[in-house]
Amino acid sequence: MVKKILVPIDGSETARKALEYAVDLAKQTGSTIILLSVIDKSPYYGVQIVSLESSPIHMIQKLEDYFRQTAEAYVAEAEGLCKTKEVGSQKMISAGHPVEEIIKAAESSNVDLIVMGSHGKSALGAAILGSATIGVIHRETKFPVLVVRR
Repeated sequence: MVKKILVPIDGSETARKALEYAVDLAKQTGSTIILLSVIDKSPYYGVQIVSLESSPIHMIQKLEDYFRQTAEAYVAEAEGLCKTKEVGSQKMISAGHPVEEIIKAAESSNVDLIVMGSHGKSALGAAILGSATIGVIHRETKFPVLVVRR
């Protein structure tokens, strides 16, 4: 039985479709949704400064702060959809490599299912550009993964 569903949120249209699918599934099964936004740590994480012109709140800030605000906005939007559909939700924001963070969140929350969106990249495209969905699917984990295509 599905009691907890983990849905990684990154602001993309495919993540939105995966969330909508997961919310409908949760509504039918009485499950709780765990919303996860991962701040992808890159070599520039926390070092660069966002310029005044490109900052959405018109002030100089570290990229770390900007990424956290963006992640919080993605999760808040997803929480709104859950509330509208009367589905319980919990939020998580973490920083690190997306695949590793998704699996860590699944383990720590003891989820029954991970629902993720896929952009439908070819294997070569995913290898070159990276794909969190492919990474999660190919990890040796006990969690079933439902992939929602765009």
